[in-house]
Amino acid sequence: MRHILEIDDLSSSELGRVLDLAASSDPARVLTGKGMALIFEKPSARTRNSMEMAVVQLGGHPVYISANEIGLDTRESVEDVTNTMAGFHAAIGARVFRHSTVERMAAVNRVPIVNLLSDQSHPMQALADLLTMRREFGDLTDRTVAYVGDANNVARSLALGAGLAGMNFHISTPPGYGFNDADLDHVRLTGLTPKIFDRPEDAVAGADAVYTDAWTSMGQEEESEQRRRDFEAFTVDDRLMEFAQAEAIFLHCLPAHRGEEATDTVLDGPRSRIWVQAANRMHAARGLLSWLINEAQE
Repeated sequence: MRHILEIDDLSSSELGRVLDLAASSDPARVLTGKGMALIFEKPSARTRNSMEMAVVQLGGHPVYISANEIGLDTRESVEDVTNTMAGFHAAIGARVFRHSTVERMAAVNRVPIVNLLSDQSHPMQALADLLTMRREFGDLTDRTVAYVGDANNVARSLALGAGLAGMNFHISTPPGYGFNDADLDHVRLTGLTPKIFDRPEDAVAGADAVYTDAWTSMGQEEESEQRRRDFEAFTVDDRLMEFAQAEAIFLHCLPAHRGEEATDTVLDGPRSRIWVQAANRMHAARGLLSWLINEAQE
């Protein structure tokens, strides 16, 4: 049984296959007559819509399940919920607060589990990011993506995906907001050694893609004022983008806090690919599910 809890649950060759399937305009309807349970402890516009439409495009029936409907570890244990849903569905996707929740689901090992986001990783976003850059640049080998901001779950999955794709990864964060040693060791297993910079300008210099995310993630709202002060010099604006390659693109996983991590002129400017990137969440999900249901379990 294969599960996708982080993007490096795929090998480099499997990642390439998933991206190929994501680019297909005529996917096999591998979920005909089947359902997929989509469990959401955290709400999301892009994740819900992209996953539901991907399942539909593969011939299946998505079932959205909110946290209060099942009460993970309050009404029923994670394991009992997983066993129940496995009796109805061909796969389970879960957007959760704690990464240990999806690990416990996977340990039941009855149907494939897909991590739709946890505090540790966001593999579905990383797949969409790689698909966006591959459609923009073609071969990603030796291309450079520069991440500016908080080294959060999005940044971790992006770094792992960059390593699997043969890319270079630059990152610049305020002191205390960078990758820890375990994160760096994990990324190095892909063959990539991230380059860490104190100044955003140095991280962005020569990059093919510049990436940022919200300074305050869901669940960190009480830290928002402190984070605004700490990240004040890390806004991606037109001046910062000029340090990148002339043809560099701008990426953001959304939602954006306009005027904080990025300015309107960057978010809405000619280098921005944020709406293509958002749409690619659906295509990337379709590619992963095609592979996971039809090929990975053989």
